[in-house]
This record gives sequence, structure tokens and C-alpha cells, in this order.
Amino acid sequence: MVQYLVFLTISTGLYALFALGLNLQWGFTGLINFGHVAFMIIGAYTTVLLSLQGMPIFLAVIIGIIGSSVLGLLMGASTLRLREDYLAIVTIGVAEFLRLVAQNEEWLTRGTFGIQRYPLPLGTFQPNLAGKYLMIFILTLLAFFVVWRLFINAKTRLKDGQEIQGKSFQYASRNSVLLSTIFTLILVLITYINGVIALYNYTYKSGLMLLVLIALAMVYYGLDLLVHSPWGRVLKAIREDEEIPKALGKNIFWYKLQSFMLGGAIASLAGSFYAWQFTTIYPSSFEALITFNAWIIVVIGGSGNNAGTILGATIFWAYESLTRFISDNYDFISSAQLSSLRVMIIGLILMILIVLRPQGILGKKGELSLGK
Repeated sequence: MVQYLVFLTISTGLYALFALGLNLQWGFTGLINFGHVAFMIIGAYTTVLLSLQGMPIFLAVIIGIIGSSVLGLLMGASTLRLREDYLAIVTIGVAEFLRLVAQNEEWLTRGTFGIQRYPLPLGTFQPNLAGKYLMIFILTLLAFFVVWRLFINAKTRLKDGQEIQGKSFQYASRNSVLLSTIFTLILVLITYINGVIALYNYTYKSGLMLLVLIALAMVYYGLDLLVHSPWGRVLKAIREDEEIPKALGKNIFWYKLQSFMLGGAIASLAGSFYAWQFTTIYPSSFEALITFNAWIIVVIGGSGNNAGTILGATIFWAYESLTRFISDNYDFISSAQLSSLRVMIIGLILMILIVLRPQGILGKKGELSLGK
């Protein structure tokens, strides 16, 4: 059970990273990207191939991030001046093109046979007792960071709700904020306790879990600073009506390009963790479904809200694990039927959510970009 929860934590963390990049592009800037997995492909294959050539893993990750940023620059420069649907079409095409290149260029990517036995971060690391306590201490700091940001987010939501709704902000709205905060605190506590046990009984996946959580915390905090800066306010203005910032002398194209490139860089980092988690990568691992899973995460959590994106990733993987648990314990449904049922149920959940709360769980209705 401990190792399964470690797997869920890693999966939730890397999908949250991946979706944070999409949330920056769409939730904050209004850029429709249906090929977000293209950046993950660049990050995963660049990291793996360069590390196999003897390059330090950290440097390989940086080059992958730069490569994804360049890809975002090329895609954005050719489409961002056109209508929004052109960007959506180009991103889908580029993602499929890169997947087919990885599938057919066996001299580079080994094709459908995939790449195995590549260097892994902390792959040969065997900490002593002091090292284990140090990692547990880092995990504790991360837990305090999450709790601190959680209370700040709850306080902000309460304040914004009172300012927007005034006296109509009654107990139901306050209770929803409190319930979501308590629910998240319980998840943090479970993850922390399980993480402490896993790190004390150290395995490779335990170390990777800690790396994922550190990366997620750094990216989340960095994005939070950016989106609340003047740069982030320009992105929100572009999302709502780009003619207004344009009239104020802002270079709309350049801001869009920056957002698209940064979102791609974050997705590239998620691609590196994706390769490290499964220790083998195949072209079939990067199908369009991964992009649409990220869209599901952003829509559920709330577009334009980074905390909502992380909550959406948690709910998504909780749903995935529960449906697998049903499959493992009942004989009345086959794996193929369960796969179809998963899609049907999550589609139904999305339909209900969009009707009842189109801004998502933590999103703000006044900042909704679904109608663009």
C-alpha cells in the first residue's frame, strides 16, 4: 500500500506539473492548446537520449526545457497572429508529428521497441540514516509550505467571495471553502505520513517522489508570483479582451508567445519525470489522451487557478485509482469494459460540472475563459 500511494503521489505530481503549463496557456492567457503532449515528448526523449550519451541528467533536463521553449517559439510565431483555432490545429498536428517521428526513426528513438535502461536521478543513491532523516526533513518543509499556501488560498477565496457577493455570501459558500480546505489538509496529512514511511524504507521511487514534490512546489510558487505580477495581469487582460491591453500599448503577440513558451517548458519538465517514473518510454506513451487528461484536470480544478489545477490532478488520480480498485475486486466487468466505463463516467462528471459550476471547483466565475 505504501508503494502504491508513492506511485499515486508521483503520478499526481507530474500530471499537476503538466497541467500547470496548460493552465498558464489557456487558463491565464486564453490560448487553446490541444497538442500539449508535444512538449512532454521533447522533454522526455531529450532527457533520456542525452543522458544515455553521458551528459549529466540535470543538464539534459535543462536542454529539454530549452528545446520545448524553442518548439513553443516556432509554433507560436507561426500561429499566434492568426485566429485561435489555427493554434489548436497546429498544436495537434505537431504533437502527432513528433510522436510519429519517435515511432519511425528507430536509429534515434529505437521506435516501437522503446528505450530502456537509461540513467535515472537518484538511481544508485542509497542514503544512510542521516540522509533519510534529511529527506524526511525536506518533506516536512514541503508539507508546511503546502499548509501555508492552503490557508492563504482559503483566506483569499473568502475575501473575494465577500467582496463580489456581499451579504449574499452566506454559510453555504463559506462552508464550501472550509470543506475543501479540510479535505485538502487530510490529503496532505495522508501523503506526508506515507512519504515519511516510504523515505525511511528508501527505494528509488521514494526519492523520485520527493523530487517531483520539490519541482511541483517550486513551479507552483514561481507561477503564483508571475500571475500576480504586472506580467500576469496583462495575460489575464489578453484572455478577457486583448484589444484593451493593445490599446494601452502592450505587445500582445509577445506576451502570448512568452506564455506559450513558458507553459511548454513546464510540460517538458513533466516529460522528464514521466520518463523517470516508468523507466521505459515508448512512442505510444505520448498519445493525445494525455493532453485531454490535462484539460480534464484544469476544467475540474478551475481554469486560471494554480491551486485548482493541483486539486484537479488529485481528484483525477483518485478517480483513476478507485476504478482500478473496482476492476481488481469484481469479476462482472472486463478491463475493456471498465476502460470505456471510465471515459463515460468522467465525461458525465464534466458535463454536470460545466452546467452546475463552469468555472471549476476553485475557479472564479468572473475569470471564466470557457466562453471565448
